[in-house]
Amino acid sequence: MSNDFFHFKQFCIRHDRCAMKVGTDGVLLGAWGSVEGKRILDIGTGTGLIALMAAQRNPDAEVLGIDVDAEAVAQARENVAESPFSSNVECAVQDVLTFETAEPFDAILCNPPFFTEDTLPDDNSRALARNNKSLPFSLLIRKVTTLLAEEGKFSLIVPTGLVPEIVGLCLESSLHLIRRCEVHTTACKPPRRILLTFSKHAQSASDELHQRLCLVADDGTRSQEYQNLTKDFYL
Repeated sequence: MSNDFFHFKQFCIRHDRCAMKVGTDGVLLGAWGSVEGKRILDIGTGTGLIALMAAQRNPDAEVLGIDVDAEAVAQARENVAESPFSSNVECAVQDVLTFETAEPFDAILCNPPFFTEDTLPDDNSRALARNNKSLPFSLLIRKVTTLLAEEGKFSLIVPTGLVPEIVGLCLESSLHLIRRCEVHTTACKPPRRILLTFSKHAQSASDELHQRLCLVADDGTRSQEYQNLTKDFYL
């Protein structure tokens, strides 16, 4: 995914002016995360990919993508304008920590910065996009709680090692884990990423809570389950 653009079935994402390019994490969250309801927020929208995927999955919703990177938002707006979903997706330069809304969101999606090393990348915009010093999880989760509707759902994707911290912080903010999916590159490798969905209301245990996804089949091609998840998006 290193070209200046990436074609999906219903839209094209140009990402040459964005710090973070189209990647598997964003596609997974856009295809898996909860998008029910009338109002959807994509935090750290970058290219606008997840916002557009949410709009494709729920064309009746109003989708807002926010990001602190003005250049990324400018390109996201161009991607949205060239898509079939320009009437219900908006992108804005906005720091989520200072964002206020009169009407809460039914679904919130976030592919958050998660690098925590003291040494940041040289490029400042890439550093902001990839390092959670720019958006600490504790502050992000507390803010999400204020933006989320009472029956809303918050979905994100994080590295496996950060899951205990995220779950603990969410519980402190009265957000309950209702769904998770371990993402394995291959069946024999440990999970690299975990997809998580939280709600303000706890749910009883079910098969939906714990899921598992392998990206690559034994023959080196996309696995059938990965194809099924992304079939509406990937060409």
